[in-house]
Amino acid sequence: MNKNLLLLFFFLLFLQTGFSQEEEKKEEEVQPQPTAVDSLAQNLEDKGITVQEVTYEKKRINPLAPSKAAFYSAILPGLGQVYNKRYWKAPIVWGAIGTGIYVYSINNTNYRSARNAFKRRLAGFEDDEFFDINGDGNGPDVSDEALQDAQERTQRDRDLALVITIALYALNIIDANVDAHLKQYNVDDNLAVDFKPYLDLNPVTNQPNYGMALVVKF
Repeated sequence: MNKNLLLLFFFLLFLQTGFSQEEEKKEEEVQPQPTAVDSLAQNLEDKGITVQEVTYEKKRINPLAPSKAAFYSAILPGLGQVYNKRYWKAPIVWGAIGTGIYVYSINNTNYRSARNAFKRRLAGFEDDEFFDINGDGNGPDVSDEALQDAQERTQRDRDLALVITIALYALNIIDANVDAHLKQYNVDDNLAVDFKPYLDLNPVTNQPNYGMALVVKF
């Protein structure tokens, strides 16, 4: 009887020991292991640098957006800015290019008038629109030299207006393309670099460590 009780006691003790070992193994498996990032953060903190992980939602990037914006602006100036949702830029583009076209048109009209009148003067005619402007029957009211000077001046202004208008058209395309690129850059507020006072107590020497800490959020 005593022998059976003794065997039963040892059997229960063996089971208890086995269960304890299983529980210890499970606790070791559940316990999170330090990662390389945690080790790096600890090392940097010892040097006065605080590492703080910030999670944020990654924005989708459309690699064709810059090309589309440039294409739309090439077809119709200002359309690429509308595609980028920079609506306030479209009236500026239209006003700038429209002004250039208007100045070109005015100078081209004046150039043709002065040129035709000067050519008729050289041919010996006296019936051009600048010969008798006052309508008093005496002329010419505008000399041949003045017509030649007006022709050269309006031609120069016309060509300059054309160059400026083409440059504005190209700038409109470049702006739409670059703006579409910049819109996809990550400028989240959680990305930051800051300096903060650093104070820590050395557990070995019990001496305080203090200074300035570089805080980088990424």
